[in-house]
Amino acid sequence: MIEFISIAIIPFMVLIIVLHGYIKGVDVYNSFIEGAKEGMKTSIKIMPYLIGIFIAIGIFRGSNAMDMFIDLLSPITNILGIPKQILPLVLIRPISGSGALGVVRDTIAHYGPDSMIGKLSSIMMGSSETIFYTLAVYFGSIGVEDYGHTLKAALLSYVISIFISIFICKFLI
Repeated sequence: MIEFISIAIIPFMVLIIVLHGYIKGVDVYNSFIEGAKEGMKTSIKIMPYLIGIFIAIGIFRGSNAMDMFIDLLSPITNILGIPKQILPLVLIRPISGSGALGVVRDTIAHYGPDSMIGKLSSIMMGSSETIFYTLAVYFGSIGVEDYGHTLKAALLSYVISIFISIFICKFLI
């Protein structure tokens, strides 16, 4: 039954959207085309932000900055109960989704999917966002330049998600 639902959900949603548009008297096809045009304009508009963040990620991953950060933060994270093995993911997740996925893949390959570290990395990957990428793309596309409050709130929620993920792994799984 679940397989049928997962296969049918997308066509069902498309059908609902088309029916809703038809009932409301909206030209669904032209609206779709206009949305696609707007999406292309947005893609071109955010390209410099994407290039900048991908270059920064490449520099960060290519240097020894990750190892230096881990060594620097290890004493603090040991006190807080954050496993050292998870620090690369903690550092890269707010910056890069694809980089974080690579870290999770490496972590699971090294420690196994059923290990505490494997489960923790999976939970952290699924319960957090690529903060800087999201801010660059979405705020850059609409021209927002002052996003300090959003950044503070996003970083606070990220730190909270780290501790909740650790709590879930240690006490609930």
